[in-house]
Amino acid sequence: MSVSNPTLITFVIYIAAMVLIGFMAYRSTNNLSDYILGGRSLGSVVTALSAGASDMSGWLLMGLPGAIYMSGLSESWIAIGLIVGAYLNWLFVAGRLRVQTEHNGDALTLPDYFSSRFEDKSGLLRIISAVVILVFFTIYCASGIVAGARLFESTFGMSYETALWAGAAATIAYTFVGGFLAVSWTDTVQATLMIFALILTPVIVLIATGGFDTTFAAIELKDAGNFDMLKGTTFIGIISLMGWGLGYFGQPHILARFMAADSVKSIANARRISMTWMILCLVGTCAVGFFGIAYFSAHPEVAGPVNENHERVFIELAKILFNPWIAGVLLSAILAAVMSTLSCQLLVCSSALTEDFYKTFLRKTASQVELVWVGRAMVLLVAVVAILIASNPENRVLGLVSYAWAGFGAAFGPVVLISVLWKGMTRNGALAGILVGAITVVVWKHFAIWGLYEIIPGFILGALAIYFVSKAGSPSAAMVSRFEAADQAFKVGH
Repeated sequence: MSVSNPTLITFVIYIAAMVLIGFMAYRSTNNLSDYILGGRSLGSVVTALSAGASDMSGWLLMGLPGAIYMSGLSESWIAIGLIVGAYLNWLFVAGRLRVQTEHNGDALTLPDYFSSRFEDKSGLLRIISAVVILVFFTIYCASGIVAGARLFESTFGMSYETALWAGAAATIAYTFVGGFLAVSWTDTVQATLMIFALILTPVIVLIATGGFDTTFAAIELKDAGNFDMLKGTTFIGIISLMGWGLGYFGQPHILARFMAADSVKSIANARRISMTWMILCLVGTCAVGFFGIAYFSAHPEVAGPVNENHERVFIELAKILFNPWIAGVLLSAILAAVMSTLSCQLLVCSSALTEDFYKTFLRKTASQVELVWVGRAMVLLVAVVAILIASNPENRVLGLVSYAWAGFGAAFGPVVLISVLWKGMTRNGALAGILVGAITVVVWKHFAIWGLYEIIPGFILGALAIYFVSKAGSPSAAMVSRFEAADQAFKVGH
C-alpha cells in the first residue's frame, strides 16, 4: 500500500497521537497506585468518557451493527439491556464503590478490595478473584485483538496473521508506557471520536439511500420483519439479550473508573455525561446496521464483503460513502473502540498479576519502581497470550465478548453489588458468590441449557449463594464499622 493513502496516513497520525499521550502519562506515573489507578485523580468528564469507552469495545462498531444488519431491530434488545444495566451500575455501585475501596485499605484492585472488605487473611478470596480476572479477561482481550485484526485486514489488505500484531501493537505500547492515566486520557479522546463516527455515519447513509421514506421502504421490501422487535425471538431470547445489562456490576475495567474518580462528588455529573454518550452511541450503531440493510439492498454490487462477514457493515459503509480522509477518521473510531477497551483489560490483568500475586505472595517488600516495571512486563505477557487465542481467523467478536462478559457479570457482579449495599455480607458469602457464579457460567455455556444466556442463571445463583452463606455466619464488628463509616461518607459526599 502507498504511504500516500489518506486512510493509512490518518491511522498513523491517530496512533502516533495515542502513543504520545502514553508518554505524557509516563511523566505522571511515579508509583503502583499511579500506574494501576491514576492516583485516584480523574475528574467527572474523564471518569464518564473513559468508563464509556472502556465498556464499548470493537463490538459497538462491528458486532452490534452486524447483528442488526443480519436480523433487524430484534437484535436491539441488547442495547436496551445495556442502557438499563449501565444506569443502575452508576446509580447503585459507582459512588459507593469509590468510598468503600478507600475505606478498605485504599484498595487498588477488585481482589484487593474483596480481601480488605472481608478481612480475608488466608488470601483465598484474592487468589480466586484474580484467577477469574486473568481467565475471562484474556478471552476478552482476544476479542479486542480480533476486532483490530478485522479492521486492518479489510482496510489495508493485510493477512489476518499480520493484522493481529499490527492492530495490537499501538495499544500495547501506550498501556505499557503510561499505565492507567494513559488509558484514561486516550479513552476520553477515543470516546469523542466514537460518538462523532456514530452520529455522522447513519446520517450520511440515510442521505445516500434517499431519506427516511425510501430507506424504510427498501428495508421493508428486503424483509418486513426487520422492523419487528419480536421477529425470530422468544421470551428466553429477549431475556437473554436484556440480561447483558447485568454484566455491568462485575466488569473490573469499568469498576476501576469508579474507584479512580477524584471524589464521590464527581460521580453524579459523570453519570449524566456517560449515559448521554452511551445512549447516542447505541442509537447510532443500531442505525448504521439498520440503514445498511437498505444501502446494500440497493447496491448489491458492493455488498460482497458484508455478505461474507456481516460484522464489516460499518467498515464498508465508511469506505464507500466518505472521502478517503474522512473515512480514515471514521475507521479510526473502530480502532479507538478496540484500543480503549483492550488497554483497560490489559491493565486490569497486569494489576491482578502485580498487586494480587507478585506483591502479595512473592515480593512483599518490592519497591514502587520495581512494581511499576513488573506491571509493564505483565502487560506484555497477557497481550501475547491474548494474541495467541485470537489467532484463529474464524473467531467472531461478539461471541468472544459474550462469554467473558457473562463470566465477570456472574462471578463479580453479585459480590460487588451486595458488598456495597449490605453490611451483613461475609467472607464465605463472597467466596461462594464468586465460585458459584463463575462455575454456573462455564457449565451453562457448555450445555447451552434452554438457550438462556449464561449470565442470568450465574448472577441469580451467585447472589443466592452470597445471601444464604452469609446468613450462616456473621461479619466481624470491624467489618461492620468500616462499612458504616464508608456508607456515611458516601451519603455526605453524594
